[in-house]
Amino acid sequence: LADQRLRPRAPPLPHNFGPQSAAEASLASRALCVSNFLLCRAENAHTMAARGLPPTMLAVMLLLSGSNLAEALGLGPRKLARAEASLCRMATRVTAVEDPELSFDEVKGLYDDHVMNTYSRFSLAMDRGEGIYLYDVNGKEYLDFAAGISTCCLGHSNEGLAKAVHDQMLKVHHVSNLYYIKEQAQLARWLTETSCAEKAFFCNSGAEANEGAIKLARRRAVTRGIEEPVIITAKQSFHGRTMATITATGQPKYQENFGPLVSGFRYVTYNDMAELKAMVQEIREARAAGSKEGLAAIMIEPLQGEGGIRPVDTEFMKLARDLTDEDDALLICDEVQTGMGRTGKLWGHMWTGVEPDVFTSAKALGGGVPIGAMLARGKATGVLGPGDHASTFGGNPLACAAALHVAKTLSNDNWALLDNVSKSGEALREGLREIAERRPGVVKDVRGWGLIDGLELADAESVPTAAKVVGKATERGLLLVPAGAKVVRFVPPLITSLEDIKEALERFDAALGDALDDQE
Repeated sequence: LADQRLRPRAPPLPHNFGPQSAAEASLASRALCVSNFLLCRAENAHTMAARGLPPTMLAVMLLLSGSNLAEALGLGPRKLARAEASLCRMATRVTAVEDPELSFDEVKGLYDDHVMNTYSRFSLAMDRGEGIYLYDVNGKEYLDFAAGISTCCLGHSNEGLAKAVHDQMLKVHHVSNLYYIKEQAQLARWLTETSCAEKAFFCNSGAEANEGAIKLARRRAVTRGIEEPVIITAKQSFHGRTMATITATGQPKYQENFGPLVSGFRYVTYNDMAELKAMVQEIREARAAGSKEGLAAIMIEPLQGEGGIRPVDTEFMKLARDLTDEDDALLICDEVQTGMGRTGKLWGHMWTGVEPDVFTSAKALGGGVPIGAMLARGKATGVLGPGDHASTFGGNPLACAAALHVAKTLSNDNWALLDNVSKSGEALREGLREIAERRPGVVKDVRGWGLIDGLELADAESVPTAAKVVGKATERGLLLVPAGAKVVRFVPPLITSLEDIKEALERFDAALGDALDDQE
């Protein structure tokens, strides 16, 4: 259902219902559940008509085990049998979607039995959300400053987003890129008209968008005569979980035991201009000496997320731009976490005044509906042709409808939401600095842009890890995300108000105190 608050449940049977057996009672209960499910739909009459269900079917649902009603309605044994079979199929569908309420232990048991153990999860399971709040299966409320890791930019249960997805689902949700897709074209127009980009390619995630950017850079280099393209990325970066993107990620912990890695990547310290110059010079000299290597691209996050919420220095970005121009290489910006207004500007690279040749987007692009994009301008736009790169689901009508609603919300009222991001973000950082002043020796730094902010804890043994603080915050009803061993990440929905910031700061201060008490 579009409105997640409508949760049909089978009510107790009337005292005079009179099923003759436990099996009949169970089937009758399912009938009530199905009837409630249908009645919750605004288009109930149309739905029933489309399914070929006559009005009497509802009566059969309500009193399935009573033959007197069937006789009174003139339903013979054959029609009644068909109705019962139809009801059983419908009840199976309803219970498959609308399972009975599960406790946390039951949810965890299902995970243990059926889901690969690839995540270190907190011990809670969410049931629903509203605005910037989430509620777990036990009914506990949480102030969500994780937002699905910088993804749910409009919060939870956003009516406009739900309507956009619902309406598109009733029209057409997927057709593949064998055909022109109206919603994809409209989204591409918005993305290019509001940025330096000229063309867009759509996929499903940030890793896929970055994979596409890597392929584009390598293909362009090879067609220019570079047999072994080199892409420079930063240490402590994060670009995804595919083989190419974990290789691009300058963190060995993500690469361990996945070798051999993809060739052609070099790493420099983030914001270290001398190291970047030296690396490019090394590649140039090797090529001049006969090496098959050559610079294909420099790939940078405007702000490192997993690397500890570290904004790029403007001079470092300008240097990367100059070096790639000199070598006719590409400057790629990974905007998966920083894009779509997260930093207070539509794209993170806008803080530097430097325009990349390629930049990528995902996470907030669909407000939580999976969609990614690779955007290009100038010499990068014509590199890939038909058959060179593709995605089955990329840019389908459903995902693009969600992204179009996010885009419209961002640009409404002269980009008022971006103003909110800037004001709320400044209030958050100011509040975190006040907490740091009250706890000398505990906090090393507070930094960030807009509503992607980090509090770095001191390296002392008496100071807990970020994971420990995040765990205590969860107990206090505040959801946060670690960004490395010592950095606590704050990435709430972009709709977060100043009052929400105040409440979050109070909960965080208490949680930090809890973690420090445990550390003693």
